[in-house]
Amino acid sequence: MIILNNNSGTPLYIQIYGQLKEEIIAGRLPQNSKLPSTRYLSETLNVGRNTVENAYLQLASEGYVQSKAGSGFIVQNINSMMDFIEHENYSMDQTEPKHGKSGSSLIYTYKFEYSHLSSIDFPMNIWKKVSNKALASLTPEDMTKYCERNGDLELRNDLRDYLRKSRGLSCDAEQIIICSGFDYALSLLSQLLRPGFNQVAVEEPGYSGARDIFRNNGFTVVPITVEKDGLDITELTNSSAKIVYVTPSHQFPTGAVMPIQKRLLLLNWASRSNGIIIEDDYDSELRYNSRPIPSINSITKSENVVYVGTLSKALSPSLRVSYMVLPLKLMKLYNKDFKMYQCPVALVQQRIIHQFIHSGHWERHLRRSCNANKKKHDLLIQTIEELLGDSVIIHGRNAGLHILLESTQGLTEKEMVDKSGEYGVLVYPVSTFWIDANRYPNNMVLLGFGNTSEEVIINGIKQLARAWKVF
Repeated sequence: MIILNNNSGTPLYIQIYGQLKEEIIAGRLPQNSKLPSTRYLSETLNVGRNTVENAYLQLASEGYVQSKAGSGFIVQNINSMMDFIEHENYSMDQTEPKHGKSGSSLIYTYKFEYSHLSSIDFPMNIWKKVSNKALASLTPEDMTKYCERNGDLELRNDLRDYLRKSRGLSCDAEQIIICSGFDYALSLLSQLLRPGFNQVAVEEPGYSGARDIFRNNGFTVVPITVEKDGLDITELTNSSAKIVYVTPSHQFPTGAVMPIQKRLLLLNWASRSNGIIIEDDYDSELRYNSRPIPSINSITKSENVVYVGTLSKALSPSLRVSYMVLPLKLMKLYNKDFKMYQCPVALVQQRIIHQFIHSGHWERHLRRSCNANKKKHDLLIQTIEELLGDSVIIHGRNAGLHILLESTQGLTEKEMVDKSGEYGVLVYPVSTFWIDANRYPNNMVLLGFGNTSEEVIINGIKQLARAWKVF
């Protein structure tokens, strides 16, 4: 039984989502059972139908349920999906080693996490000020009606201007849709595209959360090899997929950057095949030795590119705010087929972000954040080169909040992870980012540095040198 608290600060759709999620995890909603129809549940709970739909979409985006045409939302087998629960934060908690050789629980003194940002870098005092300013700007009329279905116009205007200035992307505010997190955006986009397509090409290796979202929405996922300079366009062309999901500005997890030649080939593929490019602009703001790479859509105003961005990595994952830029033909389809959908992000949250961007704090925060992360990145690279030397090869440097280390000593991924844990160091396996287990290099781990201190970096790498017996 779902019980809602209208006086809680938690949105109603989150309350519904959370309680249904608990029911599924506890087994009270078993595999293959059907969720109540959105109409029935909305009437039972006396809430808007869109509120229930948003809750169901969030469950679908995390893999707990799957939308099936004519059948509604069906509960999935979560026992095989537990490594996907926290994918929105790019978390790998389920793959962390839990026990040492003796069977005792490991205690990580040095955590190279990559799913968190540094709390020190968040501008809390400024956030409080813009929050007060945003609250003061709201009228009683604002609080007693839905905001615009695609998101607050002021925020969409801010994002339009930001994208034009920083990403070279020219669009109208009417093409921007505000969403509740990256996974919600990708799930919504999947539902929009599914009637016309049945396959999606994805990067191999790549973000496993995106693959699961596509599968949960009925797509067949086609892995395409990632080369040193990004996606293999020839392999894509030879496939039968007409949609491709890419992270061209900083490929996850390899860090590869797609050069202009390949971007042009990708655009040419989309034009010739009437295909769709889903551009996930992951980590685009965080480049340390060059300017941010312009988006694919900045090359030409293509009707074949969907741009997806988020505030999670540059500002705060807890905001749960993302956005899509749809080409005009898809925007028309969205307005026609999804006209009952309402923006899932609270108006007050959008107004706070608007005040933050409009007042110039966003650009200043990006500069400070980039400088702070560059210092950590440079220290990490320097320490690895000094203490680990030729025993490892560094991949994915000069951007983002993580790097990959490849062993040249014959250590396997499991040995690298296990030995690190025995010395109190948390690093991550990368094998889960490959669809084909036979293709991934079995000698590589991932280290994040977004939430690390100078002490953790220096002493943590010293411990890795001992664990991997570099000296």
